[in-house]
Amino acid sequence: MSNPSSQAAPKIISIANQKGGVGKTTTTINLAAALAEAGKRVLVVDLDPQGNASTGLGIDSEDREFTTYDLLLEDIDLKSIILPTTTAGLHIIPATVDLSSADIDLISNEKRSFLLHDALRQTAMDEFELDYILIDCPPSLNLLTVNAMIASDSILVPLQSEFYALEGLSQLMWSIREVRQSGNKDLRIEGIVLTMYDQRNNLSLQVEQDARDNLGELVFKTRIPRNVRVSEAPSFAMPVLSYDTASKGAQAYRALAREVLENNEEKVA
Repeated sequence: MSNPSSQAAPKIISIANQKGGVGKTTTTINLAAALAEAGKRVLVVDLDPQGNASTGLGIDSEDREFTTYDLLLEDIDLKSIILPTTTAGLHIIPATVDLSSADIDLISNEKRSFLLHDALRQTAMDEFELDYILIDCPPSLNLLTVNAMIASDSILVPLQSEFYALEGLSQLMWSIREVRQSGNKDLRIEGIVLTMYDQRNNLSLQVEQDARDNLGELVFKTRIPRNVRVSEAPSFAMPVLSYDTASKGAQAYRALAREVLENNEEKVA
């Protein structure tokens, strides 16, 4: 276990899946909120040009003067880029559609794959005393996602409980192996979490069985259910833990946070 009297480097976890609509941003927002609720200091890095994590955590478009684009490509004071949210202990670096041009702007930079890695490890980051950094990746395996993987200690993969889910996962696993060989040999898989799970649905049960048969201990015990409160919360610009703290969705994300904390060798009551 880490020594609580010394400030260790934050754990950096990318939430990634090249498929859209699998609950990636929802998982980022609510896992971050659950970790913060558990007393951790958490930063969300919105690396998706759609900026949904920023919106879901209550950051209005007009308040996003500086974004992850500036973090990657400009020399801007971190205090101007890292914004507080309404959830205590939870901050965010927001994104706007400007980030969609980052791939083109990064190409000419010889350190293009390591820009996020270096930005998140600059000395000025220590002042925020972060425990966890969660990166919400875009729904594609582009240069931004490669930056996230190289910057991260681990990858958390949301897996929608639907047909062909595991087939899409194989491409992501291949990309992780490539990054291990080319830029981050210590990158590990934090775990795979089943999302939009309906235990009354035979397909959900079959996807879970296939995932556990093929991936074993990599699959989290926690399953994120289909839950109307989870779906409603983003339209109120808040995590489901704030929107309806007693809902099944909120309880599931708390359980997922406990598993993540245990993965990282922290005792959880």
